[in-house]
Order: sequence, then structure tokens, then C-alpha cells
Amino acid sequence: MRLRLPEERPTEPPTGYKIAHPVLSQDGARAGFTGVSLGGALPYGVLADASCVYGLKHRAPQRRCDCGFHCVHERTAAEALLCTAEHRAAVLLEITVLGRYLRFELGFRYARQRVRTATVGPCACGAVAAALADAGWGRPGWLGLAPSCAGCLGGRRALSLAGFARLAGEGLRVVAGRAGPLAAVADPGVSEPLGEGFGVPELAAEAALLQARLDWFQTQLSRLGDGEADGRAGGLGER
Repeated sequence: MRLRLPEERPTEPPTGYKIAHPVLSQDGARAGFTGVSLGGALPYGVLADASCVYGLKHRAPQRRCDCGFHCVHERTAAEALLCTAEHRAAVLLEITVLGRYLRFELGFRYARQRVRTATVGPCACGAVAAALADAGWGRPGWLGLAPSCAGCLGGRRALSLAGFARLAGEGLRVVAGRAGPLAAVADPGVSEPLGEGFGVPELAAEAALLQARLDWFQTQLSRLGDGEADGRAGGLGER
């Protein structure tokens, strides 16, 4: 006799937490996420369906396979994953579990998800992130992003947090975590959906990003000006 697991029919979709790396499409038209373990080579959007990472034809999640999206029940469990060296630049996602799912002691494996909130940790220097910038790695057609403050942007390709939310769509909220080791704790000052207009925190982040760009361009122009001046001086000396 084959025992069957009890079926759940919740009145509301369950909520879960996971970590992922933010990514930007090569043409700059789309934003999404990629996982940190199984299935990490397959970027996904805010609203996405799972498929078998092994290329098998069954529906995800399959009880005898590892396929499907994964998340944990507790926010603190997902935050703990951000402490490891390889996951320091990842973001914390709050998701809604949709479709078929398998419940485990620590979390779910499921067929469909909606990312509701992405909490961005601090810049590598420890300051609160104002943007998501080129992280120096990627997937075919996708550029990996990492948190960055305005002062550390330099000339890297970057998106403000509000800009990332706009490209990702589907009502995604992107919030900046506090500086320091507990970066995954959301900033309570950022609470409004970004798709419905900017508040003070979003405008401040946009302004910081623009100012950082201007500072970088001014530095480059100054260097070019100094180089041309040195060239003219050298030419006069040779005469």
C-alpha cells in the first residue's frame, strides 16, 4: 500500500523567503534574478514558472526530482545565508508561493512564484546601497549586479533601485537594507510601491546616483584636460 502525503488547500498563497542575485539583460530592457544554487544558470522574472533543470519533461516540482523553485519559511533563515562569502552580494527576496508545492520542515519546493519585495544589502564598503551595479560576472545574455553606494559606482554600468524595480515590473518593491552586518533588515523608511511614483527615499537614491555619475565624468574630464596640457607643454619644450 502506497502512503500519500496530506494535501493542503490554503485560503491564501503561502509566503516564503530566499536569496538571489539581481541581473540585467544585455540590452538593458529587462531585470530579474538568478538563484544561488540549483538552477542558478536560469534567470527568472518577478512572476515565473519553474521547469526541470535536468531537462526532463515532468511538471515541477516532481516528488522524485530536485526541480522547482525553493524557499524557506522563515526570513531569518534566508538572512543567515547572506553571511557566507559567496552570497554577500545577493539580495533577500520575499515571495508568494503559487501553484503546486511540496512542504518540507524548513521550506517549500514549488511550481510558480511571485517576487513581492527585494531587500538590497549594503555596498561592499559598508554604506547603504543607492544602486545595483555591474558585479563583474554574468550569464549568457545577462549581467550580474551587486549593491553599490554612490561613492563606489565609478564608471560601472548601474541601475538605481527604483530603476531596477521599473524594469522588473509586476509591482516589485526594491528596498535598501541598513548599513552594517545586518544588511538584510529592510529600511522602514522605504515602504511604498515603486511602480506608483517616487517618494523621498527613491528620489534621494536617484539624485545620489546622478551625482556620482557627474563626479566621475568631471574626474575623467580633468584627467583628459591635464593630459592635453602636458602634451602641449612637451611640444613647446621640444621646439
